[in-house]
This record gives sequence, C-alpha cells and structure tokens, in this order.
Amino acid sequence: MRGPHNILRLIRTGATLERTGAMGLIMEAFEAPPLVRATMRALAWPFQWLGYPGDATMPSAVRALTALGPAYIKFGQILSTRPDLVGEELAAQLRVLQDKLPPFPIDTARTEIGTELGQAVDAMFDDFSPPVAAASIAQVHRARIRETGETVAVKVLRPGIERAFRRDIDAFYFAARMVEVLAPGARRLRPTDVIAHFEGVVMGELDLRLEAASASEFAANTDGDAGFRLPSVHWHLSSRRVMTMAWADGVPMGDNAALDAAGHDRAALATRVLQLFLSHALRDGYFHADMHQGNLKVAANGDILAYDFGIMGHIDEYTRRVYAEILYGFIKRDYRRVAEVHFEAGYVPQDRDVDAFARALRAVGEPIFGMDASRISMGSLLSYLFEVTERFGMETRTELILLQRTMVVVEGVARSLDPQINIWQVARPVVEDYIRREMGPRAAVRDLGRTALVLSRYGPRLPGLVEAALIRQAAPQAPAPQRRWPGRLAWGAAGVAAGAAAALLGVALM
Repeated sequence: MRGPHNILRLIRTGATLERTGAMGLIMEAFEAPPLVRATMRALAWPFQWLGYPGDATMPSAVRALTALGPAYIKFGQILSTRPDLVGEELAAQLRVLQDKLPPFPIDTARTEIGTELGQAVDAMFDDFSPPVAAASIAQVHRARIRETGETVAVKVLRPGIERAFRRDIDAFYFAARMVEVLAPGARRLRPTDVIAHFEGVVMGELDLRLEAASASEFAANTDGDAGFRLPSVHWHLSSRRVMTMAWADGVPMGDNAALDAAGHDRAALATRVLQLFLSHALRDGYFHADMHQGNLKVAANGDILAYDFGIMGHIDEYTRRVYAEILYGFIKRDYRRVAEVHFEAGYVPQDRDVDAFARALRAVGEPIFGMDASRISMGSLLSYLFEVTERFGMETRTELILLQRTMVVVEGVARSLDPQINIWQVARPVVEDYIRREMGPRAAVRDLGRTALVLSRYGPRLPGLVEAALIRQAAPQAPAPQRRWPGRLAWGAAGVAAGAAAALLGVALM
C-alpha cells in the first residue's frame, strides 16, 4: 500500500490545513519565516477543494487534525502539552484532542465488548455509562462489575481504527522515502526507520492485552514510589479490543482551576511528575511514554494517578547510562565529558574532533543556563543538540526517539502546572542519584559480580567453547596431532575464569 497513491493523502493533508484555517495558525505558532509561510500557503491553496471539511464547530487546528485521522491526532496531543512552543491559544485548542474527541455510539461499544468478552454487557456490568472519555484510538465507559460491585473503567477500541492507522502510516512511509530521495542530506536522520519505530509503537497500542500487561509490569516497578499510583487490571474482563481497570478517581491534571480549588500544590506536582518520569526511565528503563495531562489525575490525597498504558518506553541499561551521563554533563556544564560520552557510545563518528564537538556543545548549553528559570527548556536543549549533532554526522538514534519525545511531553505537563519550574534544578537530584548508584565504585563491583554469575552458569560449557574457538583459529597452521594443547589451555582459562568469578562474587556479596 506504500505506493505513489499516497501523494493524494499528503496533498489532502496540506489542503485540509488550509481549508480549515489551521495552516496560518500553525505557521504562526511555530514562527515560520515569511517565505516558508508563503510557500506552504501557495502550495496548499489550489487544492483546498480536496481537503476534508471537518467539524465546523471545532477550533480550526482541532478540526483539521480530527478530520485527518488518528495519527495526526497523536501529533496534536503532543503539541497540546507545549504552550511554550506553540503558544497558549493553540495549546488550549489542542488539549481537546487528549480525551474529548467525539465518541462512537454506546450501542456500538456494547456490541464490541459483548463480542470480545463472549457475553452480554448487562451480564458482566451494572450501570454501564455513556462514554466518559474519547481519544484517538479508544473510548472509556464507567461501569460497575455485577459480581463484586467495584467501579471500573472499560476501554474499548474504536471500530475500524486499525485500518485508519494503517492508511496514515502508509502515507508517512511514502513521505519518508520521498525525503530520502529528494533530500539526500536528510538520510542520516533515517526517516524510514523513524516511521517504522512509530509504527511498532502504534500497532502495539492497538492490542489492549499488551496494554494490560504493560500496566501490570509498570505497577510492579513503581510499587514503592511515594505519591504515585496505578489502577489495577481485571484480566478476566479484558481482551485484544477491550480492557477493564479499576476506576481512577481524581482531578484531571490539565484542569489547573480544579487543582487549585481542591487545594493541591501545583508546583509540587510539577516537580514530582518530572522526577517520577526521570526515575522510571533511568532506574527501571521502563516508562509511561504518553504522559500528557489527559492520562494523569490527582487523587484527593495528592497522589498522581496514571492510566492509559498503550505506549510504554523501554531502554536498555547501557543506553540509560549514556543518557544519564549526557544529562549530568549538561547539568554540571562539563561539555568535554558530554562530548566523550557521544564518542564512546558511537553516536558520533570517531574521525570527528572531540574538542571541536565539546566547544559546539558548550554553545548549546551555556545560552540555556543563562536563561530565566521560566525559559529553561529541555525541548530547547534537544533542538539545539540536534543541530550540533547534525553537523558532526550523528545519525538518528531510533531507540532514543520515544525517550526524547516523552521528555518533551512531560516537561510540557510540568510547565503547565508551574510556569516558573527550573527543569535542571528538578532533574539534578534524580540524575545525580542514578549516577552514584549505577556508575560509581560500588556499581563497578556489582557489574563484575553479575559477570561472574554469567560465567558460572556457562562454566561447564566454557572449556569446550574455548577449545573450539582456538581450534578454528589454529587449524590452518597447526598439524592435527598438536590440536590437543588448546584443551589444556582451555581448562586453564576456565580455571582462571572460575577463580575470578568466585572472587568477584564474594566481593559483590560483601
């Protein structure tokens, strides 16, 4: 399906933005240069008749994105958390996309749920309500389990949502390939790989069994986090297209007036939501990757309640350490170390000058540290860092896309609660704690202990593996009768490894 016919889809995107009046608003919000504005309008204007009209009762940006489909709605959800980037007016408009989209009929939802769970809705639930929230992929109903009387949230996918996403993603693939052909300089950004990453994330979100599993794992990881709670999953009332969870009762995090009326400290909430995200990403390597205001509430006791676990991020331990060192280097203003980390991780080609890269990073960091607290932005840092790494030949790291995007979203949530929040000051204790715990002398001993445990598990096979490797290496030079010596060497190597393993394990357990 990723053929030239997608040109029509892309033309309709521009035409829809122009027809609904969203083109000018978006260009203005992003402060596009006059030439860019004029060019975009000139290209889109003749094709207005191809654009989708959308719902004329909605604000122009919301009208355009909802008409274009779920992938565009996801994009709008991200922008809604960044009033510092798109302005308060556009951010307020786009916030509707988080959980206030037009719902599909309740009878359709009942049919979908009954088909998926194998029995009528009324046999499972009492007080099955009309939709209480409707987003780009699914909508939620409040109900009470007939058997236990517990109040729950029942989430059901929109009918035909899989096909709608497939259409959008196909158009994105086509656009990515056109960029690679027409703009060779952009190939280092690996646009096709980026879309493939996005596709994997989205398709996982369309299986609610995976979301239930994600919620369960995330709950286990965060069980001891003060001021943070997750609703529990009811597995027997969940399936691929339906998921049932305990009801999360609280004030929406996007409603500042309601938070103030309930007596919640918004500055404290802003600090906690940012520190929780960093803790989950660095400590666990598993984080909520869709932490906009529509997926967060504040309980009566001040706890942050998170839900909607369709998009979760995972980063391995090595990448976490690299990410932490980069953040810590910027926090400490140690640009030489930030440069070295990029080279050590292979992010920047080895033939580039590390000193020149460090100076370029200083040009990124120093202006940000000179800003007023209300203007310090992780989003700005990532934007400037992108420009610098482009000049030094760094390729797009697809494994960091979700982490970087979520960092921007969470920063937007925190800043909407407390416009004066100092991102660096809030992040510093979390990053420093991770550095001390995971990268100091004790961490080195612990890593050696883990290595020893792995060696001990492979101990019985180690002599044979070493002997086989040495035989393959020596085969062209050594005659057959002499091939017995690697066996003795292998046993010697195994003995040394076993002794080292035992010693390291003993140190690690001290």
